[in-house]
Amino acid sequence: MSLSNLSLKSAFEILEPLFVKPERTPSKCSFADIPQTISFLDSDVVLYGAPVDVTTSFGKGTNKGPEAIRLTSARQIETYIFERKIDIQDCLKIFDIGDLKLPPSFLFPTVKKQKLCAYLDNNKDRHLNTVFLDKIIPKITGLLYNNASKVPVMIGGEHTLSYYTIKTMAKEKPLVIHFDAHRDMKEQYEGIKMCHTTPFFHLLNERHIQGGDLIQIGIRQGDREENKMAENSGVATFDAWSIHDNTENVKKYLRAKTWRRKIYISFDIDVYDLPYVPCTGTPEPFGLNPFQVTDIIMSIDSGAQLIGMDLVEVSLKNNDYREGALACHTLLRILSSGLIKARRK
Repeated sequence: MSLSNLSLKSAFEILEPLFVKPERTPSKCSFADIPQTISFLDSDVVLYGAPVDVTTSFGKGTNKGPEAIRLTSARQIETYIFERKIDIQDCLKIFDIGDLKLPPSFLFPTVKKQKLCAYLDNNKDRHLNTVFLDKIIPKITGLLYNNASKVPVMIGGEHTLSYYTIKTMAKEKPLVIHFDAHRDMKEQYEGIKMCHTTPFFHLLNERHIQGGDLIQIGIRQGDREENKMAENSGVATFDAWSIHDNTENVKKYLRAKTWRRKIYISFDIDVYDLPYVPCTGTPEPFGLNPFQVTDIIMSIDSGAQLIGMDLVEVSLKNNDYREGALACHTLLRILSSGLIKARRK
């Protein structure tokens, strides 16, 4: 049977073996731990974790992002969106399919087994198993969005992962809204072509997205070449300073630009100012606060359609769940914003 002719049940049967069930992940629970049982067939949104931390160049721990988000969502945070007086359970049906299974070769694709100890000591080769990612994430994204008519939501995990999800969604010609402290437009970093600092360079360079269909929000770090690429490509940039000076400008732009558009949101947790994100690997000062981010999210035109999203670079260290809590609250507000339209088969 071709993928294009798959039934909902068949799509799930292909997807399920690719994941560790939520109850068997380190969090031992599913996202939000919603009392009512939601099946894959009935869901609007399918959430999955991608616990990948290979190319991060400073602080480590993004492989624990899914754990931090699930635990805080299930054990600490209510699903009631307080300021909007709505409950996520009344807005959407969310199915948590679990964490992506990573083969042993994923973490050490170029290292022979007998040399693993030396590798761990030196840790010089941080190349991702891009062959695996390029095969598995487009397959998952395609099955969820095209075959099952679900909105895929990935929680990670390093930002490299977004390259594969956005590339797969390119056929839909979405407007990509990228929240981040960094442009992530380096051609390569420390000799690594595909890593957490390069996804948007490759997306633009390979023409998966056009610069005019990329909005970067909260940027406050980048080199000269990244800035040139953004300017030459026509990327709309709202850096943190301009947002602090006048949040209305980005809200007005987003409202107009997102009208009747399909949108994809790539949300790096380090868009927040560094006191809010004590665990992420590359925190930056001069960032945004939760009120500003929520205000910006709610300015997206109600006629827009969210077709997918990722929330990445979340980490967990020393039992500090502040970052996981903020990530969870952010995710709940995006998902409850009315941007997800029913796509039931």
